[in-house]
Amino acid sequence: MGKYIGLNQTNMEETIKEGVVLVDFWAPWCGPCRMLAPAIDQLAQEFEGKAKICKVNTEAEPDLTAKYEIRSIPTILYFKDGKIVDQTIGATTKAKIEEKLNNLI
Repeated sequence: MGKYIGLNQTNMEETIKEGVVLVDFWAPWCGPCRMLAPAIDQLAQEFEGKAKICKVNTEAEPDLTAKYEIRSIPTILYFKDGKIVDQTIGATTKAKIEEKLNNLI
């Protein structure tokens, strides 16, 4: 059963360098982030073996948040082979995220 990968300073670069990777930047106090969380969990299961589904807690990882210039949350960055190829800022739907992931695979 797929589960999202929690990212931090130590594992971020290694995790995003190959394949398709979704990174959800979130915080515990963010209402829209909490609403998106079940969809992220489902996507981790549905895309297991096809894409990595990851999360960065912006409160715990301020350096990563600054490095990727995250100004508002939720923000989802889509990586392909280590490069940012798309992003979604603000609340979104599971269907829209799925569409973006499928276009990258």
